[in-house]
Amino acid sequence: MSKALIIVESPTKAKTIGKFLGKDYIVVSSMGHIRDLPKSKIGVDPDDKFAITYEIPAKAKKTVTELKKLAKMSDEVILATDEDREGEAISWHLAHILKLKPNTTKRMVFHEITESAIKEALSHPRHIDSNLVDAQQARRALDRLVGYKLSPFLWQKVQRGLSAGRVQSVALRLIVDREREIEAFQAQEYWSIEGIFLAGDASLQIPASLTHIKEKRLDKFAYKTERESQDLVSQLKSLSYRVKSIENKSVARNPYPPFITSSLQQDGARRLYLSAKQTMMIAQQLYEGVSLGAKGQTGLITYMRTDSTNLSRQAIAAAKAQIMTQFGEQYYQMRQFKTKAKNAQEAHEAIRPTDPSLTPEEVKPYLDDKQYKLYSLIWGRFMASQMKPAVFDTMNVSITDSESQSYIFTATGKRLVFDGFMRVYDIKSEDVLLPQIQEGESLKTEDIRGDQHFTQPPARYSESSLVKALETHAIGRPSTYASIISTIQTRGYVVKNDDRRFAPTDIGKVVTDMLVAHFPHIVDIDFTAKVEEQFDEIAIGKDTYQKTMADFYTPFIQNLKEKEKHVERHRELITDRPCPLCGGQLEIKRSKFGKFIACTNYPECKYTEQSDEEKQLQADFGGEKCPNCSDGIMEVKSGRFGPFLGCSNYPTCKTIQKIEHKTGEKCPECGIGDMVFKKGKRGPFKACNRYPDCKYIEGAKKKAGNYTVKKKAGAKSSSKKKVVKKKVSTKK
Repeated sequence: MSKALIIVESPTKAKTIGKFLGKDYIVVSSMGHIRDLPKSKIGVDPDDKFAITYEIPAKAKKTVTELKKLAKMSDEVILATDEDREGEAISWHLAHILKLKPNTTKRMVFHEITESAIKEALSHPRHIDSNLVDAQQARRALDRLVGYKLSPFLWQKVQRGLSAGRVQSVALRLIVDREREIEAFQAQEYWSIEGIFLAGDASLQIPASLTHIKEKRLDKFAYKTERESQDLVSQLKSLSYRVKSIENKSVARNPYPPFITSSLQQDGARRLYLSAKQTMMIAQQLYEGVSLGAKGQTGLITYMRTDSTNLSRQAIAAAKAQIMTQFGEQYYQMRQFKTKAKNAQEAHEAIRPTDPSLTPEEVKPYLDDKQYKLYSLIWGRFMASQMKPAVFDTMNVSITDSESQSYIFTATGKRLVFDGFMRVYDIKSEDVLLPQIQEGESLKTEDIRGDQHFTQPPARYSESSLVKALETHAIGRPSTYASIISTIQTRGYVVKNDDRRFAPTDIGKVVTDMLVAHFPHIVDIDFTAKVEEQFDEIAIGKDTYQKTMADFYTPFIQNLKEKEKHVERHRELITDRPCPLCGGQLEIKRSKFGKFIACTNYPECKYTEQSDEEKQLQADFGGEKCPNCSDGIMEVKSGRFGPFLGCSNYPTCKTIQKIEHKTGEKCPECGIGDMVFKKGKRGPFKACNRYPDCKYIEGAKKKAGNYTVKKKAGAKSSSKKKVVKKKVSTKK
């Protein structure tokens, strides 16, 4: 019996699609890429019109053999890889390996894995789009040339093992530039004037801020010192006050568009604390399909690599039916959203559930915790996009002094009267209720005070805000954000600190400074965005692979050759003391395990010593007797994950310990472990160092460089602590 062979990328996707098709089709997986650039050489020849050499990786050879065998046994081969540029390139590689003609071989595309979508795609196949393939090849070739040409330059001028990338280096520059802004920031003091007024029987408080004096709106820095604010506060306290005006109005808040790749990554980080890489991995699982019991393998969401907010008529109709059934007609409002992304592919759809009637609670038993949370987020955002606005009643009250009416305090109240889309997609909103008062009503003064503030430096990038910055500056494409962020962390150029924000390492700063000084085009944000536009031009047939490659490579390689000749090696010299062995000059050097001090006369002189940071750690945490051998001393050592304590008798004794900031107290629960300071996403705390054997913790706060106990909490406690600003009051 004749059969058609359908090839997709993943086994899960093959299993889901195979469920919808009969015995006339064999659906198999290529297990991802079956050809790639070689690992041992550059693979791109600038002297031969940038011809690319591909090879079959060792792990793919068995799969290729099986695919060739199946293709010979089948009447036809249909390529069904993902609909983006990378998927198009995989189909192109499959065509070459299986000796199929790219311009005649059937290529089916779909953005959701449902029975109707698969059968529709199968009945309307197209052929491989060579423009999309060329755009993907241009990206891979340019990135390969930059990485293979520029990385050796960094080895020569900074240290071995470093690497550079066309888009990763620009993302790193964003983080380094932000860190420099923070380091250069100087806080400015300013004071606001706050009042608390009493209405009615003096039990109803109205908090208000001084906003105008003699009809002129106060600038943020109108009062820069405590003395200035106190002088005004003393004057204001002597006055009587009344309600000048009340403005009541209804305000509607509209829902957000359904998710695209970048906004999904941002919300995944902001709401679920997932990295961009984790978000995309889980979304891929939901797209390819999960087993829903009797329903079998089911794709739960549409394709997750998209920059279009477009929605099909069928999707909007399905959302309407679910909203009407689940929430009622008063919640439904049809919407279409205009895509803002440049060169967005409107044939694609936004990320949405394939079937809105599959509510998160219905599929929860079949998903793991992260899958459930991400599906809930996608389902809620899509449903919210087709729901009515949330409506708030707002109340703006102006309070003035009764005599001159020169001073105006402003109070604002807000109350949710209709939740609308917030029924399924929660946003932060708290009611701020003001008492019912009348214009002209006299008010009593409970307190008027000055509140001290300081301007804050720009925040370091979080996973969410970095994705937003990459999108705003057109650095890479949404489908590449996860790999960009992952790469700069893997290379040790940035780290995530305790509040889940990115900070550059020393070597990250050195690499960025070297590239900015000598290869400004490579790390120029506007230039990088321009290259992305050129890739888009190739994808729509307005530019060519060879021209784009030549336009970039020719000036790049000329500049590189010039810099290799004339740029001196980067060195951090120590000028306050000579090498104790030969009298030469010492310098700070780096390895994959961190910084150390060495003699510049190496290899003639091989003197080395610990960095100043490690010496301080040794003074603070080293020197204790090894718990497992008789004469060993615990010393600070460096590894791939940072400093740790190791026995001085290594390798005879292989005892290692974490560097722990001990409190000097024994655990009050188990009596064995030591209490140590730790940091979590909600701030610092104290815990037993025998975790997970002992899960005792105490909430803590950091004040003036010392940790102090704030509140004891059970190990499973997740109660949120309300942050209250400290007030500076002049009330007597």
